[in-house]
Order: sequence, then C-alpha cells, then structure tokens
Amino acid sequence: MFRVNENYLKLPGSYLFSTIAKKVAAYSEEHPDSGIIRLGIGDVTQPLTEPVIKALHEAVDEMASAETFHGYAPDLGYAFLRDTIAKEDFAARGCDIKADEIFVSDGAKCDSGNIQELFAPDTKIAVCDPVYPVYVDSNVMAGRTGDYDPETGRWSSVIYMPCTESNGFVADLPEEIPDVIYLCFPNNPTGAAITKTRLQEWVDFAVKNGCLIIYDAAYEAYISEEDVPHSIYECEGAKNCAIEIRSFSKNAGFTGVRLGYTVVPKELVFGNASLHDMWARRHGTKYNGAPYIIQKAGVACYTEEGKASIRGLVSYYMKNAKTIYDGLKDMGYTVYGGVNSPYIWLKTTDGMSSWEFFDYLLSRAGVVGTPGSGFGPSGEGYFRITAFGSYENTLKALDRIRSI
Repeated sequence: MFRVNENYLKLPGSYLFSTIAKKVAAYSEEHPDSGIIRLGIGDVTQPLTEPVIKALHEAVDEMASAETFHGYAPDLGYAFLRDTIAKEDFAARGCDIKADEIFVSDGAKCDSGNIQELFAPDTKIAVCDPVYPVYVDSNVMAGRTGDYDPETGRWSSVIYMPCTESNGFVADLPEEIPDVIYLCFPNNPTGAAITKTRLQEWVDFAVKNGCLIIYDAAYEAYISEEDVPHSIYECEGAKNCAIEIRSFSKNAGFTGVRLGYTVVPKELVFGNASLHDMWARRHGTKYNGAPYIIQKAGVACYTEEGKASIRGLVSYYMKNAKTIYDGLKDMGYTVYGGVNSPYIWLKTTDGMSSWEFFDYLLSRAGVVGTPGSGFGPSGEGYFRITAFGSYENTLKALDRIRSI
C-alpha cells in the first residue's frame, strides 16, 4: 500500500507567506475598498530595466530562427553566463572561483531548499534565529529536525543560534558543533550585516570542526559599508567549507523571470565525496536548466549599462528603506536594518505579539508586513517591513501608520 512521506505532516500550518496571503485575501474580501499596501513579501515592484528587456527581446528573436534556436541548456548553465559571473562577481573581488564551480538555476529559493539533498539523513543543522523559513522547512521534509514544540517554536534536533539586540542580530558561534551551518548576510529578515572579521571567525570555526556552511548572499548588492564582504569567498579558507547561493531576483528584479546560481567549490571534499560532483549529478538528473532567454537577460546585467541600471534599482529600494527607517524611528518605534539591506526590522509595541501587530497594522492602517515569529522563536516581538514597494506607497504606508 502507498505511504506518504510523513515528515511533511510535521510541518506546522502552511508556509509563512501563504498564511499571510490568506489573511490578506480574507481582509480584502471584507474590505474591498481598503487599498491594502503590501510591504510584507520581499517581492520587487519596479519593472525590468532597459538592458534586460533588450536582451530578452533579442533572445526571443533568436528562438524564432532555426540557426539561432536553443533547446535544453547545459547542466551547469551557458558558458557565456558562468564565465561572466566568475569574472564580475568573484575575480573582481579577489575570489578564486572558476566558471565550472558555478551552477546556474531558476532561483536561490530552489537551491536553498534542494541543497539539503547532499546531506546525510542524520545531519545536524544550525540556523540563525530568526531565519528564512526555507532552510528549516526543507530539512523538516527530509526528516532531520526531530519533533516540533509548538510552545517554543523549536525543532528538537535543530541548533538555534539566537540573533538578538544584544549581539547586533549576528549570531554567536554555537557551543554545540553542527554538521551544517546556514548563514544569510545581509540577513533576511533582520537586515543585519556581518563584517569580514566576524565572517572569517565562522569560516575558521567551520574548517576547524569539519562543518559545511551554506551561505545565502541573495542581498549582497545592497551592501553599502566597506567592511561588509559581498561573498564568503573573500575569507581565507572558505572554499574548503562553504557553498554560496546567489540570486538575480532582488538586485535585477528577476522575481518573475527566475534566475540564480550556486557556487560549489571543488575543494569541498568530505571523506571520499566531492560535493561539487554530487551537486553536478543532482543538477543533471533533476534539472534541465534555466531557459536560454533568461540566461541571456542575466548576462545583460553585467554590461556597463546593465550594472548602472541595477545600481539604479538598488538605490531606489534603499531610498525606500531609509524613508521607512527614519519615518518609523521618528514615530517612536525601535528599528534596525535598512543600511545594507532592503528590510526594516522593528519592535512591536504595547506588548503585542508579532501576529497581533500584523493584525493591528492590517486592520487599522491597511498595511501588510511580516510577523517576526514566522521566522523563528527569536523573531517574536518583532516585525519585518520590506522596502520593495513603490516610493509612493512607502510614503502612503508611513502616513497611515502615523495616523493610527
């Protein structure tokens, strides 16, 4: 008789952002004229830039001719994109990453969820708390996380590394040695960044203890401070302990066209197993590659015009971030983030829980954010607001909150 993977049944409720969508939909149905402003899900709002649109049109025209038509993409991605990534994202920062260590995909979320397929069933994972839910949920589905305690919001077999005001929302090295460490900087949801000195401590810890770091650098384009590294491979020894995941979604606005990549250095050998070779095998078996059209759009991001247009997008969203940060601070809220990240992390008021504050803003101001508790137990009492809305809606949202 057929049996299901019962690990899925352990997941509490639905995915965080699905729950938000259901709540917003219900409110909208009851209040059709409310004009909800959505600053919750980290989806971009500005259109694709001219260099990207031009590349998309040219690639579509190529697909209309037998001489320039492209079918299945190479397993790792087209060389024209991987070579450019290696040069522009890594060599330009002094990182020795080869093109064949770069695996092009349809986005960082998929890679963040799929990378756990390389881990042994009894792998012990460590996560920052609060954290992007995909890291934990994908390991729950694989049966690695033990039992869930609804009272504490914790899984029994997961090592939680609290990110709080006291440590500047940058986790301390864990006392218990994990097998895999998930790090995300600039951080989603807190907006915190890590200095190169602190990141080097994590790399040294991983190398010393035989740990693997999964480093999510999806927001590196938003870094503005000099002492904050854009890649973990800027740290000595990182190629021996770290996989890095990147995205075109938040810097170039590709949330709707989907493109990302993962770096798996050849130095990552544990026992007799090469993680590079294993990921290549997994990629070849389960994935047919990001479309040629999208990869052509991706490489357009690295032209001089493309880089300038991305700086424009990042600047637009970071203007929103500063506006939100300053506006909420002027209202008396305690706020963090918004400097190296498009996320504002604020304390809830009047003893409200994260979900109570969500309902409060939705019902009183028609503004949607994300409850901090949805990212982990240490997120309780906090709330995430994204700067990815339009500038006009950002100002409108602040006016509504100010009037409560």
